[in-house]
Amino acid sequence: MQLHPDVERVLVSQEELAEINKRLGEQITRDFKGKNIIVLGILKGCIFFMTDLVRNINLPLSIDFMAVSSYGSGTRSSGRVKITKDVDIDLDGFDVILVEDILDSGNTLKYVSDILKTRGANSITIVTLLDKKERRVADIKADYVGCDVPDEFVVGYGLDYNQQYRNLPYIGALKRSVYE
Repeated sequence: MQLHPDVERVLVSQEELAEINKRLGEQITRDFKGKNIIVLGILKGCIFFMTDLVRNINLPLSIDFMAVSSYGSGTRSSGRVKITKDVDIDLDGFDVILVEDILDSGNTLKYVSDILKTRGANSITIVTLLDKKERRVADIKADYVGCDVPDEFVVGYGLDYNQQYRNLPYIGALKRSVYE
């Protein structure tokens, strides 16, 4: 695997990502057996993670997406959350598995989770690929975590900087010189 010139180092390799998806998929399969599941991804960052995750969940399920933004083209959350695409499916009677690429400040996930709780779902469960605990502002935590990451700007496997780097097959720390 060749390291992108804008990436300082790999934090989570392709092999580690595959192991994370397998582990989380097996846990969710055990925990949600017999439930009416909808896997709800937060676009755009979740796309690779969610795709690989659902392939490892051995249960019937539905999928849908929300597009939510609080970053724009910056490196830190603005704190203002905007829903740009809402759920298409009525959530009444579903056990919602909310999939996010990274749990950072928690503002976006808290906002979305609070909205979804008013829509008749049996339960809301949060799955995040990456957890950046040092940055948490909102009172929220994930039920399933792929791995913890340090307080660095990360890209790849769906995560971006200014809509770039999503297609990297690993999670890497972006060089500060790229965004400062």
